Parts: sequence; structure tokens; C-alpha cells
Amino acid sequence: MLLDEIKQWKHVFKLDPDRSLSDDALERICLSGTDAIIVGGSSGVTFDNTVELLGRIRRYALPCVQEISAIDSVVPGFDGYLIPIVLNTRNGDWICGHQQRALKEYGAVIDWSAVLAEGYVILNEESTAARVTEAEASLDEQDLIAYARMADKLFRFPVFYVEYSGIYGDLELVSRAARVLEESRLFYGGGITNAAKARKAAAVADTIVVGNAVYDNLAEALDTVKAAKEDDNKQEGLTL
Repeated sequence: MLLDEIKQWKHVFKLDPDRSLSDDALERICLSGTDAIIVGGSSGVTFDNTVELLGRIRRYALPCVQEISAIDSVVPGFDGYLIPIVLNTRNGDWICGHQQRALKEYGAVIDWSAVLAEGYVILNEESTAARVTEAEASLDEQDLIAYARMADKLFRFPVFYVEYSGIYGDLELVSRAARVLEESRLFYGGGITNAAKARKAAAVADTIVVGNAVYDNLAEALDTVKAAKEDDNKQEGLTL
């Protein structure tokens, strides 16, 4: 089951089907020791570019899941599917509209053991993700803690995903939200460009997601794998 799988993830790479990646770079990513690959993006994701990327990843033995942003880009053959529920959106379509339409068409044939919902909070108001989802990204500590409790206790999402989407976030803020989680697994993504940032993010989050760094500086992105898996991260806590 996908739920059992994600409980083991400390580090994942997120690859965007709409961005170019050489075969050599993809091989280094897939053999890096990362726990999984998430395929997804905020714009430009299609069935064709997703299935092409999946086919390339399938040459390697590691879990690969699709984070679905559009119904027409869903590709069969992934190990699992993550469904974002954007909690801080102004547009209800990103909470239940798109999801209801997808279930209307495909609900009868879905393998629910391979599908998980993510309670998403987007905190970079300049990001494509925030613009596309109409997210209210200017949140204070109490706002984020309330969303964390909503994900964990009200909706009981298996994942609470804090996404800074391209910038390195306020890890002290993220840490305070993490403290109220009891069941949901905390995913953190945003601005993790090197080992030092990965180490600090991994001290706060259960799973860190490294995306843009793959395309900007692959060598440093690969260093984040070992940093995220250092055994003493959680024991040391956050050191800014």
C-alpha cells in the first residue's frame, strides 16, 4: 500500500515532465539513494510528457508516483498517485471540484490502496503553484497551525505538505506547525538546494522534497540525499 511506502520516505526528488533532463542526469538521480520519485508540476504537464518521463524512470528500481495536477495528464503505470487538496486556496475547485470530476469519470476503476490525498499549503505567493491554485499564501503562525490541525484531525490526511515552491521557507514556522501533527506525515518542499539546507529541513519535516535544484545544480541536489538521511537529524532538532 502507498500509505505504508510513504512512511519510509525521508527524501524524494520531484521531477517536472515539462522540463528537460538528460539521460545521464536522470540516471544519477535514480541511483542516488533517494527513497522515491514524484512526477508532477504546476503547469505544462500533459499525458504525453508524463508518460515519456515515466518510461525513462522505469529503467530503474525505485518507487515512482504521480502527483496529479490535471485529470487529462493522469498516466497508468505509476506505483501510486498523490492528490493535492489545496487548503489555502480561494478557489474551491482545488479542494473538491477537480477531484469530484475525476471521480465521476474514473472512480469505479481506481485502486484506492495506491491513492493518497495530500493536505497542501502553498506559502510562496509569487510561485506558479500559488497563482494557478489562487492560494492565499500570506499566512502567519496561527494560520499555518490551524491548517496543520485541519489536515491532521479534521480531514485526517496522511500527508500535510508545506510547499514554498522555489524559495527556502521559514523552517521555524514549519517546525511549529509540525509539533501539532500526530498522524499526518509532514512533507516540506521549497528551496532545498544543497546539503546544509536539506539537513535543516529534514530536522523539521518527515520527508523533504527536492525539485528545482535538480535542474539548477545537479551535483548539489544529489548531496541532499545523504544529508536528509543522517540519523541524528530528528534528535538534534532545528538549528538555524
